Amino acid sequence: MGHLVTVSTCALNQWALDFEGNLDRIVASIVQAKAQGSSLRVGPELEITGYGCLDHFLEGDTFLHSWEMYARMLQNEDCHGILLDVGMPVMHKNVRYNCRMLSYGKNILLIRPKLWLANDGNYREMRYFTPWMKPRQVEKFALPRMISEITGQHEVDFGDAVLSTFDTVLGAETCEELFTPDSPHIDMSLDGIEIFTNSSGSHHQLRKLDLRLNLITEATAKCGGIYLYANQRGCDGDRLYYDGCPLIVVNGKVVGQGSQFSLNDVEVVTATVDLEDVRSYRSLMSHGLQSRTTPTYQRIPTAFALSKSGSTFDPTIVPTKPRPIRYHRPEEEIALGPACWMWDYLRRSKSAGFFLPLSGGIDSCSTAVIVYSMCRLVVSACDEGNEDVIRDARRAVGLPESEYIPTDPAEFASRIFHTCYMGTENSSFDTRQRATRLANDVGSYHVDLNMDLAVSAVREVFVVVTGKKPMFRVHGGSDAENLALQNIQARLRMVFAYLFAQLLPWVRGRSGGLLVLGSANVDECLRGYLTKYDCSSADINPIGGISKTDLKAFIAYARDEYNMPVLQSFLDATPTAELEPITETYVQSDEADMGMTYEELSIFGRLRKIDKCGPYSMFIKLYHEWTPRLTAEQIATKVKNFFFFYAINRHKMTIMTPAYHAESYSPDDNRFDLRPFLVPNMRYGWAAKKIDEVVARLGADKRD
Repeated sequence: MGHLVTVSTCALNQWALDFEGNLDRIVASIVQAKAQGSSLRVGPELEITGYGCLDHFLEGDTFLHSWEMYARMLQNEDCHGILLDVGMPVMHKNVRYNCRMLSYGKNILLIRPKLWLANDGNYREMRYFTPWMKPRQVEKFALPRMISEITGQHEVDFGDAVLSTFDTVLGAETCEELFTPDSPHIDMSLDGIEIFTNSSGSHHQLRKLDLRLNLITEATAKCGGIYLYANQRGCDGDRLYYDGCPLIVVNGKVVGQGSQFSLNDVEVVTATVDLEDVRSYRSLMSHGLQSRTTPTYQRIPTAFALSKSGSTFDPTIVPTKPRPIRYHRPEEEIALGPACWMWDYLRRSKSAGFFLPLSGGIDSCSTAVIVYSMCRLVVSACDEGNEDVIRDARRAVGLPESEYIPTDPAEFASRIFHTCYMGTENSSFDTRQRATRLANDVGSYHVDLNMDLAVSAVREVFVVVTGKKPMFRVHGGSDAENLALQNIQARLRMVFAYLFAQLLPWVRGRSGGLLVLGSANVDECLRGYLTKYDCSSADINPIGGISKTDLKAFIAYARDEYNMPVLQSFLDATPTAELEPITETYVQSDEADMGMTYEELSIFGRLRKIDKCGPYSMFIKLYHEWTPRLTAEQIATKVKNFFFFYAINRHKMTIMTPAYHAESYSPDDNRFDLRPFLVPNMRYGWAAKKIDEVVARLGADKRD
C-alpha cells in the first residue's frame, strides 16, 4: 500500500529587513500550500529577514525582530495544521547561526543550523555566521520568553538532526550544502531519511540554472528520495537577482518546477509523491551495504504523519507525474532577469521612473530594450490580475488612487521611461537617427540635445586659465590633449543625465526623480574602456555584468521576439564612442581603440577570474587555443596588453555603478572581484619575461 504525501515548496520575493512584509509573504505561501492539500511547506533561506541583510546580520535587532515575526507566525492559526520549514538567523550561546526552524502548530520541533556556509564569489556568510561544526550532534536551545509564552516550551533541540513522523523521516539541507562534495543528503539517504528540504538564496547568473538543477536531480537519482528546493526570488537590495525556480524532485525526476523569472512575489509549487517509490528505488544491494557503515542521525520524534491517515484507498489522491525540465536560453535570461531586477528596484525605491542616455550604440540600446521587456512583464502581470503589480504600476506612473491599468508596454514606458540623445559635433547622423527610432519603438519620452556649447565653454575655461588650447589628435594634438577632450564630453553627459533625471518629471507635471541607468557592459568594465565619472556613472546598470557577445545575441532575439526591425541597424553598426572628430580617413572604433576584440575580452575575463590565471598561465592556455591562427608573439602581445590596461584602469572599478550580476568574470570591485586597485608593476615584469622566454624558445624551435 502506497503512502501518498502532498508537499509544497516556494519562491518568495523577500526584501532585506522588511520584517512585516516578509512575514506576510511567508503566511501567504503557507495559506496557498494548505489550500493545495499540502502537509509540508518549505521556504527560502533566511526568509524572515531577507537573505541580503549583509552586515545587518551583526546587529542584535535583526535577531530580535526575527523572533518577533516568528512569534506572530506561531500564533497565526492560518499557519497551523502543516509542517513548516522556515528560515531565520538564530543566536545560540552568543554565536550567530543561519538556521532552519521546523515547527508544527505552536510546537517548535527542531532548530537546524547551517553546516557549510557560502563564502566565496558574491557570498560572505562567514562574516556574519558560524557554521555548525558538530555533525549529527544536538544541544538544547533556550527559547526566548516571548516564544515560550506561546509554545509552552522552554527548550528545543538545536543541531544536526532529522524529524521522524509516523510515516517517514525528513532532513534539511541549506543552499551551499547541496554544492559541497560531501553533501548531507548522501549520509541522510543512507540512514533512511526519505524527504530532503533545501532552502536557498541562490542568485541568477547566465547559464547557471542547469548546474543547480543537475545537482538537485543527481542528489536523488543516485541516492533516491524526495527533494524539495525553495529559493529566494527578486532583488532584495543588492546587485543580485535571486531567480526562484522552486523544484520538487523524486528519484531524479522533476515532478514540480516553478518559474525562474516572475513578478509574482509568492509562488508555491505543490506535488503529491509516493513514499513507497523511494523505498523501492533504494532496494539496491550497494545501498543496503553502505547504509550499515554510515553514522546515524538523531531522530526527533513527532506526533503526526505527513500522509493521509487510514488504510482505505482514496482514488482522488494521485501522484504527480514527472515533467521535462524547463530552461531559458541565455537571450531570454537577459530579457527577463535584469528586467525583473529593475522592476523590484523601481517599485521599492519609490522612484518616478528611469532615465537613460541613449547613444545610438548597442549597449544603451540593450539597456533600453531591457526596460521595454520590463514593461512587457508588467503588462502581462496586470493582464493576469496581479494586484500587487497593478498597485505598484499606478504608483510608478503617479496615479496611485486611479483606475489606471497598463495594457500596452510602449504606453507604460512612455510614462516611466525617459531617454536622451546627447550629441556633439563628433556625433553622426546615423547614431542620432537610430536613437530616435528606438525611443519611438520602445515608447520612451525622448529628448534630443546638442552639447557643443557646453563642451566649448569648458574648454574655453581651461584656455583662459592656462593660456593653452588643447586639440584633438586628428588636428595635431597630443595623446593627452586628445584624451582630455574626449573626457570633457563624456563627463558632461553624466552631468546632463542627472540634471534631466531630476527635472524631467517636473517638466511633465509630476513629482519625484528618475533613476539614472548606466550602460557599460562587463567587457568594457574589465578593460576599463570608459571614462571615470562619465555617463557610465549612474544609479544602477542592468548590463554591467553581461558581455558584448551576449548583448548582440539578445538584441537579435529581441528584434524578432518584440518585432523591432530597427534593432538590426544596431547590430550592423560599428561600435564607436563618437568622442573624436570624424574625417575622411578616420572614424573612431571601440575595438581599434582597445587593441582587442570584445570576443577576446570575454576570453581574457574568464581566464583571469574563473580559471584564476595570471599573465603567464593565460598565455600558455591561449597558445594552445589560438595557434596557428595567431603566432606566439601575437598572443603574447595581446595578453600583455590586456593585463596592462586591466591594471592601469583597475581604479575605475572602485566607483562603478552597481550592476546586475550576470557573469562569473565580473570585475566588480565592490562585491565580487576583491583585488587591489593600485597595481604598481602594471607591466607584470617577471611574468612578461617568462612569456618572452617561451616565445623566444618557440621561435628557436621553429628555426631549428
